[in-house]
This record gives sequence, C-alpha cells and structure tokens, in this order.
Amino acid sequence: MSTQKTWFITGCSTGFGKILSELVLKSGDRLIATARNASSLDPLKNFASHPDQLLTLTLDVNDSAQIKTVVAKAQEQMGRIDVLVNNAGYGYVGALEEVDMSEVRKVFDTNVFALMEVTQAILPLMRAQKSGHIINLSSVAGMVGTPGAGIYNATKFAVEGLSEALSMELAHFGIKVTIIEPGAFRTDFANRSLHVAPYMPEYQEALAVSRKYYETIGGQQPGDPNEAAKAMIEITKLSNPPLRLVMGKIALGRIRAKLDQYLKEIATFEKVTLETDYPNSQTLNR
Repeated sequence: MSTQKTWFITGCSTGFGKILSELVLKSGDRLIATARNASSLDPLKNFASHPDQLLTLTLDVNDSAQIKTVVAKAQEQMGRIDVLVNNAGYGYVGALEEVDMSEVRKVFDTNVFALMEVTQAILPLMRAQKSGHIINLSSVAGMVGTPGAGIYNATKFAVEGLSEALSMELAHFGIKVTIIEPGAFRTDFANRSLHVAPYMPEYQEALAVSRKYYETIGGQQPGDPNEAAKAMIEITKLSNPPLRLVMGKIALGRIRAKLDQYLKEIATFEKVTLETDYPNSQTLNR
C-alpha cells in the first residue's frame, strides 16, 4: 500500500509555507501549493520529480468563492487531500489603544476566519476518506500574551481554541488535528509579515522591550525553519500525532513559565473558586 500523501498548503510563496512545500516535494509526496499569486510558486517546480506531483493554484484565503473553486479543482486533479496545512497569516502589533480597528478586522479575517473557511471546504473530502490530518499554524503567541502583541495573540488564541474543539469533533472520522506553536524562527515573518501600528509615546515605557525586539529580531531568530518543516512532515506519519507541537527553546520556556504561574494562581485562589458553586451541587461532565 502506498504511503504517499497529498498535501494542501496555504501561503506557500514565503516563510514556513515555502520551506515546507519544498520538503514535501523532496519527500515524494504530492502537493497542492497555493498563494495569492500562483506564478510566485513556479520555483517549486524545481523540487517536483514529475509534473503530476505538484499543482499550483492562485488562492486569496480571504475570498470565500475562490476557496471553494480551488478546493474543487484540487479534488478534481489530485483526487484526495490527506494533509491540510493552514499556514497563511501575518502579524499586527501595537498596544490596543494604538491599533486601527479596520486593520484588526483584516488580521482576524486572514488568521482566523480564512482558516475556518479553508478547513470547512476541505472537511467533506477528509470525512469521505475517513482520514486526514489538519495542521494549524499557531505560535507561542497563541499560548502566552505579550505587551504590544495583543491583537496577534487574540488571533492565535482563537486558532488554539478552535483547533482543540475541532480535534474532538473530527476524531470519530479518523481525522487528526495538530496545532504548531513556534517561537522565533528565521523566516521573513518579522520583516515582510509583521505590520506595526504607529507608536504612541504614552506606551514607550510599557512596550519598550517589545518594540526593540520587533525592530531587531529579523535575521537573528534562533529557530531553524527547515527543522520545523521536517518535524511537521514527521508528525503526519504518526498514528497518534500530538494535538500541540511546541517548536524551539524560546517557545518551550515561555509556555512552561506560563503554565507554572497558572497552576500556582489556581492553587492560591482554589478556595474562592470552589465557593462560587451552589452548595452540594453536582459536577457535570462535558
């Protein structure tokens, strides 16, 4: 029985999407690569061993009609989709008082609602196959809040909650879900994909560390995107892949510190927590 998989990846022209696409093709799997401009995906042809291994399609993930058309074309030409990687997204940073709400809605459209719509469009194929693996790109920012990154945090926290529920909704169909939580990786995200709201001097003290980080981190990130892409490919080979995969020492340290603090706070206020129930109330399992 062939172990070759067919991948559908959004945002393949740069960053994680580009690197993962190249490695998927090198591994011998088939790929449906998408980007807002399909011509930007032409270099991927150099990594395909034969023409039928790669299908490149124009997809603006914020275009609902185009999502349906592209998924239908992918099914027609490739027959199946085994792995969906929701990679397309970008960052928008600034204190809440600094950000423009029209820009906030745009980043939610791309990072959250587009992810939902692409997944909705592909789920019928996976349910019919009774198999599939959905990989959603989150971030350490989906687990730990940072001053000045509240909007990006909010979009990634949303991806985390959605994905966790989705994993339970789809288990019956044999479909797996994994949330990828990278820290700082050396892609062009900090330069090309990070939008910054105009600074307010009133927030200089509160955001000084964050602002310096965003201004200087480009090209200095410790994470190796090639190793991250390899790890994503490897988890698709597991019969029981993780729900969450933390990537990099920075993410691991920050998430562990948050969890430790969270548990301490729960313990400190446990008496108050338990007193908020009615006396002798029964616990309901959900």
